[in-house]
Amino acid sequence: QVQLVESGGDWVQAGGSLRLSCAASGTTGSVNNMGWYRQAPGKQREWVAHVSSGGTTRYADSVKGRFTISRDNGKNTVALQMSSLKPEDTAVYYCNAQIRRPAQLRYTDYWGQGTQVTVSS
Repeated sequence: QVQLVESGGDWVQAGGSLRLSCAASGTTGSVNNMGWYRQAPGKQREWVAHVSSGGTTRYADSVKGRFTISRDNGKNTVALQMSSLKPEDTAVYYCNAQIRRPAQLRYTDYWGQGTQVTVSS
């Protein structure tokens, strides 16, 4: 069993900062990309950022220069440092990890339960 548990969501004023964290627990085996997605009310879930096991990072254009993703491979954790937050960043943020458990041949996407980020103007 694999679980992703997020923390750090909160309410913040525009221009403020928040740090989201996510930890993968259980029999994880090999972990490939780890990342973050978000879903605003009435909208589809969208990709925000991800980091490979080798440390390569990618960001959506909407957050580039404001958000920083990082991971600790030894602890199977990923974090998202969010700065210069805007009201349009308001959403439920979901942690994602591609995990290949022992004896499995392929990577599977695992998701956290989501954490709410609210940015007020």
